[in-house]
Amino acid sequence: MTEVEELRPVPRERAILESFFTQLGMFSFDRAKDYVEKEKDNSKSTGAIWAALLAALAHLAAAEKAYHNMTFLGQKMGGQSFFSRKDSIRTIYTSLYNELRKVATTGRHSQPGSASYLEDLLSHLSEQLCHFTQARMEMADLYEKMHSLGSQKSINLDELVTTLEAVLHKYSSKFHHPILGRVEEGFQTEVDVVTQLLRCQAQVSEWYFLPALLSLHGANSKLIAWGQLFQRQKETRKHLFGGQSQKAVQPPHLCVWLQRFQALLLAKFSFYFHEALSRQTAPADMRALTARTTADYHGKICSFIRKHDASNVSLVFDNRGSESFQGHGYHHPHSYREAPKGVEQFPAVVSLPTGERPLTHWPNVIMMMGDRAAELNTLDKVVHFYDDKVQSTYYLTRPEPHFTLVVIFDGRKSEKDLHIAAFLQEISGSLRNSKPFSTLKPGSKG
Repeated sequence: MTEVEELRPVPRERAILESFFTQLGMFSFDRAKDYVEKEKDNSKSTGAIWAALLAALAHLAAAEKAYHNMTFLGQKMGGQSFFSRKDSIRTIYTSLYNELRKVATTGRHSQPGSASYLEDLLSHLSEQLCHFTQARMEMADLYEKMHSLGSQKSINLDELVTTLEAVLHKYSSKFHHPILGRVEEGFQTEVDVVTQLLRCQAQVSEWYFLPALLSLHGANSKLIAWGQLFQRQKETRKHLFGGQSQKAVQPPHLCVWLQRFQALLLAKFSFYFHEALSRQTAPADMRALTARTTADYHGKICSFIRKHDASNVSLVFDNRGSESFQGHGYHHPHSYREAPKGVEQFPAVVSLPTGERPLTHWPNVIMMMGDRAAELNTLDKVVHFYDDKVQSTYYLTRPEPHFTLVVIFDGRKSEKDLHIAAFLQEISGSLRNSKPFSTLKPGSKG
Protein backbone atom coordinates (compact mmCIF):
# COMPACT_ATOMS: atom_id res chain seq x y z
CA MET A 1 0.00 0.00 0.00
CA THR A 2 1.36 3.43 -0.92
CA GLU A 3 1.56 6.28 1.56
CA VAL A 4 -1.10 8.20 -0.42
CA GLU A 5 -3.54 5.27 -0.18
CA GLU A 6 -2.82 4.89 3.53
CA LEU A 7 -3.77 8.51 4.23
CA ARG A 8 -6.81 8.56 1.96
CA PRO A 9 -9.93 9.31 4.05
CA VAL A 10 -12.96 7.04 4.01
CA PRO A 11 -15.44 9.50 5.51
CA ARG A 12 -18.74 7.65 5.11
CA GLU A 13 -17.74 4.17 6.31
CA ARG A 14 -15.58 5.55 9.10
CA ALA A 15 -18.41 7.83 10.25
CA ILE A 16 -20.78 4.85 10.30
CA LEU A 17 -18.33 2.80 12.38
CA GLU A 18 -17.67 5.64 14.81
CA SER A 19 -21.39 6.27 15.24
CA PHE A 20 -22.06 2.56 15.86
CA PHE A 21 -19.34 2.17 18.50
CA THR A 22 -20.37 5.42 20.19
CA GLN A 23 -23.91 4.05 20.55
CA LEU A 24 -22.54 0.73 21.77
CA GLY A 25 -20.37 2.55 24.33
CA MET A 26 -23.49 4.36 25.59
CA PHE A 27 -25.32 1.01 26.02
CA SER A 28 -27.81 1.87 23.23
CA PHE A 29 -27.72 -1.70 21.93
CA ASP A 30 -31.02 -1.73 20.02
CA ARG A 31 -30.30 1.62 18.39
CA ALA A 32 -26.81 0.47 17.37
CA LYS A 33 -28.18 -2.79 15.92
CA ASP A 34 -30.93 -1.02 13.95
CA TYR A 35 -28.41 1.52 12.69
CA VAL A 36 -25.99 -1.00 11.12
CA GLU A 37 -28.81 -3.17 9.75
CA LYS A 38 -30.25 -0.11 8.00
CA GLU A 39 -26.80 0.78 6.63
CA LYS A 40 -26.36 -2.80 5.41
CA ASP A 41 -29.65 -2.58 3.48
CA ASN A 42 -28.59 0.78 2.01
CA SER A 43 -25.11 -0.46 1.06
CA LYS A 44 -25.93 -3.51 -1.06
CA SER A 45 -23.85 -2.22 -3.94
CA THR A 46 -20.68 -1.92 -1.81
CA GLY A 47 -18.08 -4.62 -1.31
CA ALA A 48 -18.70 -7.96 0.38
CA ILE A 49 -16.24 -7.26 3.20
CA TRP A 50 -18.18 -4.13 4.27
CA ALA A 51 -21.52 -5.97 4.19
CA ALA A 52 -20.02 -8.87 6.18
CA LEU A 53 -18.69 -6.54 8.86
CA LEU A 54 -22.02 -4.70 9.17
CA ALA A 55 -23.78 -8.06 9.65
CA ALA A 56 -21.24 -9.01 12.33
CA LEU A 57 -21.69 -5.66 14.08
CA ALA A 58 -25.47 -6.21 14.25
CA HIS A 59 -24.76 -9.54 15.96
CA LEU A 60 -22.25 -7.82 18.25
CA ALA A 61 -24.91 -5.33 19.41
CA ALA A 62 -27.32 -8.20 20.20
CA ALA A 63 -24.59 -10.11 22.07
CA GLU A 64 -23.65 -7.01 24.08
CA LYS A 65 -27.28 -6.51 25.09
CA ALA A 66 -27.53 -10.11 26.37
CA TYR A 67 -24.18 -9.75 28.14
CA HIS A 68 -24.97 -6.48 29.95
CA ASN A 69 -28.45 -7.64 30.93
CA MET A 70 -26.97 -10.88 32.35
CA THR A 71 -29.79 -12.92 30.77
CA PHE A 72 -27.39 -15.82 30.20
CA LEU A 73 -26.83 -16.53 33.92
CA GLY A 74 -28.26 -19.63 35.57
CA GLN A 75 -30.44 -20.66 32.64
CA LYS A 76 -31.78 -24.22 32.92
CA MET A 77 -31.01 -26.78 30.28
CA GLY A 78 -33.78 -27.37 27.77
CA GLY A 79 -35.72 -24.17 28.48
CA GLN A 80 -37.70 -22.32 25.84
CA SER A 81 -35.61 -19.17 26.02
CA PHE A 82 -33.23 -18.30 23.18
CA PHE A 83 -30.54 -18.27 25.89
CA SER A 84 -31.62 -21.63 27.30
CA ARG A 85 -28.25 -23.35 27.27
CA LYS A 86 -25.75 -22.59 29.98
CA ASP A 87 -23.00 -21.93 27.44
CA SER A 88 -25.26 -19.84 25.16
CA ILE A 89 -23.40 -16.55 25.65
CA ARG A 90 -20.16 -18.36 24.83
CA THR A 91 -21.85 -19.88 21.76
CA ILE A 92 -23.02 -16.44 20.60
CA TYR A 93 -19.62 -14.81 21.04
CA THR A 94 -17.86 -17.82 19.45
CA SER A 95 -20.11 -17.51 16.39
CA LEU A 96 -19.40 -13.77 16.32
CA TYR A 97 -15.66 -14.45 16.63
CA ASN A 98 -15.84 -16.74 13.57
CA GLU A 99 -17.68 -14.05 11.56
CA LEU A 100 -15.10 -11.42 12.47
CA ARG A 101 -12.22 -13.80 11.77
CA LYS A 102 -13.56 -14.29 8.21
CA VAL A 103 -13.67 -10.51 7.66
CA ALA A 104 -10.14 -10.13 9.02
CA THR A 105 -8.84 -12.97 6.83
CA THR A 106 -10.61 -11.70 3.68
CA GLY A 107 -9.00 -8.28 4.02
CA ARG A 108 -5.58 -9.71 4.80
CA HIS A 109 -5.59 -12.15 1.87
CA SER A 110 -6.48 -9.62 -0.82
CA GLN A 111 -4.11 -9.52 -3.80
CA PRO A 112 -0.90 -7.55 -3.07
CA GLY A 113 -1.39 -3.93 -4.00
CA SER A 114 -5.12 -4.36 -4.60
CA ALA A 115 -6.33 -4.01 -1.00
CA SER A 116 -7.94 -0.65 -0.45
CA TYR A 117 -7.55 1.45 2.67
CA LEU A 118 -11.12 0.48 3.63
CA GLU A 119 -10.42 -3.25 3.40
CA ASP A 120 -7.28 -2.84 5.48
CA LEU A 121 -9.19 -0.83 8.08
CA LEU A 122 -12.05 -3.34 8.30
CA SER A 123 -9.61 -6.25 8.53
CA HIS A 124 -7.68 -4.49 11.29
CA LEU A 125 -10.84 -3.63 13.27
CA SER A 126 -12.20 -7.17 12.87
CA GLU A 127 -8.98 -8.63 14.20
CA GLN A 128 -9.13 -6.41 17.28
CA LEU A 129 -12.83 -7.20 17.78
CA CYS A 130 -11.91 -10.90 17.78
CA HIS A 131 -9.83 -10.19 20.91
CA PHE A 132 -12.78 -8.27 22.35
CA THR A 133 -15.15 -11.24 21.91
CA GLN A 134 -12.61 -13.48 23.66
CA ALA A 135 -12.41 -11.00 26.55
CA ARG A 136 -16.21 -11.01 26.80
CA MET A 137 -16.29 -14.82 26.97
CA GLU A 138 -13.77 -14.84 29.81
CA MET A 139 -15.75 -12.21 31.73
CA ALA A 140 -19.02 -14.11 31.13
CA ASP A 141 -17.36 -17.23 32.60
CA LEU A 142 -16.31 -15.18 35.64
CA TYR A 143 -19.86 -13.85 36.18
CA GLU A 144 -21.18 -17.42 35.93
CA LYS A 145 -18.72 -18.41 38.66
CA MET A 146 -19.62 -15.41 40.85
CA HIS A 147 -23.33 -16.16 40.45
CA SER A 148 -22.78 -19.74 41.65
CA LEU A 149 -21.02 -18.50 44.82
CA GLY A 150 -24.09 -16.68 46.18
CA SER A 151 -25.04 -19.44 48.64
CA GLN A 152 -21.56 -20.10 50.03
CA LYS A 153 -20.41 -18.99 53.48
CA SER A 154 -16.93 -17.94 52.39
CA ILE A 155 -15.70 -16.94 48.96
CA ASN A 156 -12.11 -16.93 47.73
CA LEU A 157 -12.12 -13.27 46.72
CA ASP A 158 -8.37 -13.21 46.07
CA GLU A 159 -8.82 -15.87 43.38
CA LEU A 160 -11.54 -13.81 41.66
CA VAL A 161 -9.41 -10.64 41.83
CA THR A 162 -6.40 -12.51 40.38
CA THR A 163 -8.58 -13.75 37.49
CA LEU A 164 -9.83 -10.21 36.78
CA GLU A 165 -6.32 -8.74 36.86
CA ALA A 166 -5.17 -11.45 34.43
CA VAL A 167 -8.06 -10.65 32.04
CA LEU A 168 -7.29 -6.92 32.14
CA HIS A 169 -3.57 -7.50 31.58
CA LYS A 170 -4.22 -9.95 28.74
CA TYR A 171 -6.59 -7.71 26.77
CA SER A 172 -5.69 -4.15 27.86
CA SER A 173 -3.95 -3.30 24.55
CA LYS A 174 -5.67 -5.76 22.22
CA PHE A 175 -8.47 -3.50 20.91
CA HIS A 176 -6.87 -0.07 20.96
CA HIS A 177 -7.91 1.41 17.58
CA PRO A 178 -9.37 4.94 18.03
CA ILE A 179 -12.68 3.82 16.46
CA LEU A 180 -12.96 1.21 19.25
CA GLY A 181 -12.15 3.80 21.94
CA ARG A 182 -15.59 3.62 23.58
CA VAL A 183 -15.50 -0.19 23.62
CA GLU A 184 -12.03 -0.28 25.15
CA GLU A 185 -12.93 2.36 27.74
CA GLY A 186 -16.13 0.53 28.71
CA PHE A 187 -14.32 -2.80 29.06
CA GLN A 188 -11.56 -1.34 31.22
CA THR A 189 -14.06 0.54 33.40
CA GLU A 190 -16.16 -2.58 33.94
CA VAL A 191 -13.20 -4.80 34.86
CA ASP A 192 -11.70 -2.06 37.08
CA VAL A 193 -14.96 -1.55 38.98
CA VAL A 194 -15.57 -5.29 39.54
CA THR A 195 -11.93 -5.76 40.62
CA GLN A 196 -12.01 -2.84 43.07
CA LEU A 197 -15.33 -3.91 44.60
CA LEU A 198 -14.19 -7.51 45.13
CA ARG A 199 -10.84 -6.29 46.46
CA CYS A 200 -12.69 -3.95 48.85
CA GLN A 201 -14.80 -6.86 50.11
CA ALA A 202 -11.62 -8.85 50.83
CA GLN A 203 -9.93 -5.86 52.52
CA VAL A 204 -12.91 -5.10 54.78
CA SER A 205 -12.99 -8.79 55.76
CA GLU A 206 -9.36 -8.45 56.91
CA TRP A 207 -10.14 -5.14 58.67
CA TYR A 208 -7.78 -3.11 56.45
CA PHE A 209 -9.07 0.45 56.69
CA LEU A 210 -7.11 2.53 54.16
CA PRO A 211 -6.83 -0.08 51.35
CA ALA A 212 -10.59 -0.77 51.60
CA LEU A 213 -11.35 2.96 51.56
CA LEU A 214 -9.23 3.52 48.43
CA SER A 215 -10.80 0.55 46.61
CA LEU A 216 -14.31 1.74 47.49
CA HIS A 217 -13.54 5.30 46.41
CA GLY A 218 -11.98 4.16 43.11
CA ALA A 219 -15.01 2.04 42.21
CA ASN A 220 -17.44 4.78 43.27
CA SER A 221 -15.77 7.42 41.07
CA LYS A 222 -16.15 5.25 37.98
CA LEU A 223 -19.72 4.25 38.82
CA ILE A 224 -20.68 7.94 39.19
CA ALA A 225 -19.24 8.62 35.71
CA TRP A 226 -21.29 5.71 34.34
CA GLY A 227 -24.43 7.03 36.05
CA GLN A 228 -23.95 10.46 34.47
CA LEU A 229 -23.72 8.78 31.07
CA PHE A 230 -27.29 7.48 31.47
CA GLN A 231 -28.63 10.74 32.89
CA ARG A 232 -27.42 12.60 29.80
CA GLN A 233 -29.31 10.21 27.52
CA LYS A 234 -33.00 10.93 27.06
CA GLU A 235 -35.58 8.54 25.68
CA THR A 236 -38.56 10.12 23.90
CA ARG A 237 -41.90 8.35 24.31
CA LYS A 238 -44.98 9.25 22.29
CA HIS A 239 -48.31 9.05 24.09
CA LEU A 240 -51.39 7.34 22.70
CA PHE A 241 -53.48 10.54 22.62
CA GLY A 242 -50.76 12.86 21.40
CA GLY A 243 -47.84 14.58 23.03
CA GLN A 244 -44.56 13.06 24.14
CA SER A 245 -42.30 12.87 27.16
CA GLN A 246 -38.63 12.32 27.84
CA LYS A 247 -36.99 10.27 30.54
CA ALA A 248 -33.48 9.09 31.31
CA VAL A 249 -32.40 5.82 29.69
CA GLN A 250 -32.38 2.94 32.18
CA PRO A 251 -28.96 1.32 32.70
CA PRO A 252 -28.59 -2.42 31.95
CA HIS A 253 -28.72 -4.96 34.77
CA LEU A 254 -24.93 -5.32 35.14
CA CYS A 255 -24.51 -1.58 35.81
CA VAL A 256 -27.41 -1.58 38.30
CA TRP A 257 -25.95 -4.64 40.07
CA LEU A 258 -22.52 -3.01 40.41
CA GLN A 259 -24.12 0.12 41.91
CA ARG A 260 -26.09 -2.00 44.41
CA PHE A 261 -23.04 -4.07 45.33
CA GLN A 262 -21.06 -0.87 45.93
CA ALA A 263 -23.86 0.47 48.18
CA LEU A 264 -23.84 -2.76 50.23
CA LEU A 265 -20.06 -2.58 50.61
CA LEU A 266 -20.33 1.05 51.74
CA ALA A 267 -22.79 -0.02 54.46
CA LYS A 268 -20.48 -2.83 55.59
CA PHE A 269 -17.43 -0.53 55.51
CA SER A 270 -19.31 2.09 57.57
CA PHE A 271 -20.13 -0.54 60.21
CA TYR A 272 -16.73 -2.27 60.43
CA PHE A 273 -14.92 1.08 60.68
CA HIS A 274 -17.63 2.93 62.60
CA GLU A 275 -15.30 3.93 65.44
CA ALA A 276 -12.64 5.40 63.14
CA LEU A 277 -15.23 7.23 61.01
CA SER A 278 -17.21 8.55 63.99
CA ARG A 279 -14.11 10.40 65.23
CA GLN A 280 -14.41 12.66 62.18
CA THR A 281 -17.89 14.02 62.90
CA ALA A 282 -20.52 14.66 65.58
CA PRO A 283 -22.55 11.64 66.86
CA ALA A 284 -25.82 13.01 65.42
CA ASP A 285 -24.23 13.51 62.00
CA MET A 286 -22.74 10.00 62.10
CA ARG A 287 -26.16 8.50 62.87
CA ALA A 288 -27.70 10.46 60.00
CA LEU A 289 -24.97 9.33 57.58
CA THR A 290 -25.17 5.62 58.50
CA ALA A 291 -28.98 5.76 58.36
CA ARG A 292 -28.67 6.61 54.65
CA THR A 293 -26.67 3.45 53.86
CA THR A 294 -28.39 0.47 52.20
CA ALA A 295 -28.16 -1.63 55.37
CA ASP A 296 -27.92 0.56 58.48
CA TYR A 297 -26.27 -2.03 60.73
CA HIS A 298 -25.61 0.44 63.55
CA GLY A 299 -29.23 1.60 63.58
CA LYS A 300 -30.63 -1.95 63.33
CA ILE A 301 -28.54 -3.16 66.27
CA CYS A 302 -29.45 -0.15 68.42
CA SER A 303 -33.15 -0.82 67.69
CA PHE A 304 -32.71 -4.51 68.57
CA ILE A 305 -31.03 -3.61 71.90
CA ARG A 306 -33.90 -1.28 72.84
CA LYS A 307 -36.63 -3.70 71.74
CA HIS A 308 -35.21 -6.83 73.42
CA ASP A 309 -33.42 -5.15 76.34
CA ALA A 310 -30.04 -6.66 75.40
CA SER A 311 -27.08 -5.79 77.59
CA ASN A 312 -24.55 -5.66 74.74
CA VAL A 313 -24.04 -6.47 71.06
CA SER A 314 -20.44 -6.70 69.85
CA LEU A 315 -18.66 -7.61 66.64
CA VAL A 316 -15.38 -9.28 67.65
CA PHE A 317 -12.30 -9.44 65.43
CA ASP A 318 -9.94 -12.40 65.86
CA ASN A 319 -6.54 -10.99 64.84
CA ARG A 320 -4.44 -14.03 65.77
CA GLY A 321 -1.89 -14.62 63.02
CA SER A 322 -2.24 -11.08 61.66
CA GLU A 323 1.21 -9.49 61.82
CA SER A 324 0.00 -6.11 60.52
CA PHE A 325 -2.81 -5.56 63.05
CA GLN A 326 -2.56 -2.25 64.90
CA GLY A 327 -6.12 -1.39 65.88
CA HIS A 328 -8.98 0.80 64.67
CA GLY A 329 -8.59 3.00 61.61
CA TYR A 330 -5.46 4.10 59.75
CA HIS A 331 -1.92 3.56 61.00
CA HIS A 332 1.27 4.71 59.29
CA PRO A 333 2.97 1.69 57.67
CA HIS A 334 6.24 2.43 59.51
CA SER A 335 4.68 3.04 62.93
CA TYR A 336 5.55 0.38 65.51
CA ARG A 337 3.17 -1.25 67.91
CA GLU A 338 3.82 -4.38 69.91
CA ALA A 339 1.77 -7.37 68.74
CA PRO A 340 -1.37 -7.80 70.89
CA LYS A 341 -1.52 -10.65 73.39
CA GLY A 342 -4.24 -12.40 75.37
CA VAL A 343 -7.66 -10.77 75.25
CA GLU A 344 -6.21 -7.92 73.14
CA GLN A 345 -6.09 -10.38 70.25
CA PHE A 346 -9.89 -10.15 70.22
CA PRO A 347 -10.81 -6.45 69.99
CA ALA A 348 -14.39 -5.26 69.59
CA VAL A 349 -14.86 -3.79 66.12
CA VAL A 350 -18.19 -2.38 67.32
CA SER A 351 -19.66 -2.63 70.83
CA LEU A 352 -23.12 -1.24 71.51
CA PRO A 353 -24.80 0.54 73.18
CA THR A 354 -21.90 2.19 75.08
CA GLY A 355 -19.07 1.85 72.54
CA GLU A 356 -16.95 0.00 75.13
CA ARG A 357 -16.64 -3.78 75.20
CA PRO A 358 -18.00 -5.42 78.41
CA LEU A 359 -14.70 -6.42 80.06
CA THR A 360 -16.25 -8.80 82.61
CA HIS A 361 -17.84 -10.83 79.81
CA TRP A 362 -14.87 -10.84 77.44
CA PRO A 363 -13.09 -13.97 78.80
CA ASN A 364 -16.37 -15.91 78.37
CA VAL A 365 -16.78 -14.61 74.82
CA ILE A 366 -13.22 -15.62 73.86
CA MET A 367 -13.60 -19.04 75.49
CA MET A 368 -16.80 -19.76 73.53
CA MET A 369 -15.22 -18.56 70.28
CA GLY A 370 -12.58 -21.25 70.78
CA ASP A 371 -14.62 -24.07 72.35
CA ARG A 372 -17.54 -23.78 69.91
CA ALA A 373 -15.46 -22.98 66.81
CA ALA A 374 -16.73 -25.97 64.81
CA GLU A 375 -20.36 -24.91 65.34
CA LEU A 376 -19.61 -21.24 64.66
CA ASN A 377 -17.96 -22.15 61.37
CA THR A 378 -21.22 -23.76 60.20
CA LEU A 379 -23.32 -21.57 57.91
CA ASP A 380 -25.94 -19.50 59.83
CA LYS A 381 -25.38 -21.43 63.08
CA VAL A 382 -26.29 -19.53 66.27
CA VAL A 383 -24.52 -20.77 69.42
CA HIS A 384 -26.26 -20.35 72.81
CA PHE A 385 -24.61 -20.37 76.25
CA TYR A 386 -25.79 -19.49 79.77
CA ASP A 387 -23.27 -18.79 82.55
CA ASP A 388 -24.57 -19.29 86.12
CA LYS A 389 -21.66 -17.38 87.66
CA VAL A 390 -22.38 -14.08 85.91
CA GLN A 391 -26.11 -14.79 85.41
CA SER A 392 -25.87 -13.94 81.71
CA THR A 393 -26.90 -15.49 78.38
CA TYR A 394 -24.71 -15.35 75.27
CA TYR A 395 -25.63 -15.83 71.61
CA LEU A 396 -22.85 -16.04 69.02
CA THR A 397 -22.71 -16.39 65.25
CA ARG A 398 -19.86 -16.01 62.76
CA PRO A 399 -20.54 -13.97 59.59
CA GLU A 400 -17.02 -14.55 58.23
CA PRO A 401 -13.81 -16.28 59.37
CA HIS A 402 -12.23 -13.44 61.42
CA PHE A 403 -15.42 -11.93 62.84
CA THR A 404 -17.92 -13.14 65.45
CA LEU A 405 -21.17 -11.39 66.34
CA VAL A 406 -22.09 -11.64 70.05
CA VAL A 407 -25.32 -10.71 71.87
CA ILE A 408 -25.29 -10.65 75.70
CA PHE A 409 -28.38 -10.60 77.94
CA ASP A 410 -28.61 -10.22 81.71
CA GLY A 411 -30.38 -13.27 83.16
CA ARG A 412 -31.46 -16.47 81.45
CA LYS A 413 -32.77 -16.48 77.89
CA SER A 414 -34.10 -19.48 75.99
CA GLU A 415 -31.96 -21.14 73.34
CA LYS A 416 -35.14 -21.39 71.26
CA ASP A 417 -35.84 -17.65 71.19
CA LEU A 418 -36.59 -17.34 67.47
CA HIS A 419 -36.48 -13.53 67.39
CA ILE A 420 -32.88 -13.40 68.62
CA ALA A 421 -31.72 -16.22 66.32
CA ALA A 422 -33.47 -14.65 63.32
CA PHE A 423 -31.91 -11.25 64.03
CA LEU A 424 -28.40 -12.73 64.29
CA GLN A 425 -28.84 -14.76 61.11
CA GLU A 426 -30.13 -11.73 59.22
CA ILE A 427 -27.25 -9.46 60.30
CA SER A 428 -24.67 -12.22 59.83
CA GLY A 429 -25.91 -13.12 56.34
CA SER A 430 -25.95 -9.47 55.32
CA LEU A 431 -22.41 -8.85 56.63
CA ARG A 432 -21.15 -11.92 54.79
CA ASN A 433 -22.24 -10.10 51.63
CA SER A 434 -22.20 -13.18 49.38
CA LYS A 435 -25.94 -13.17 48.59
CA PRO A 436 -25.57 -10.23 46.17
CA PHE A 437 -23.70 -12.62 43.85
CA SER A 438 -26.91 -14.59 43.36
CA THR A 439 -28.67 -11.36 42.26
CA LEU A 440 -26.36 -11.08 39.26
CA LYS A 441 -29.13 -13.01 37.53
CA PRO A 442 -32.02 -10.62 36.72
CA GLY A 443 -35.09 -11.19 38.89
CA SER A 444 -33.19 -13.06 41.62
CA LYS A 445 -33.73 -12.19 45.27
CA GLY A 446 -30.65 -11.64 47.43
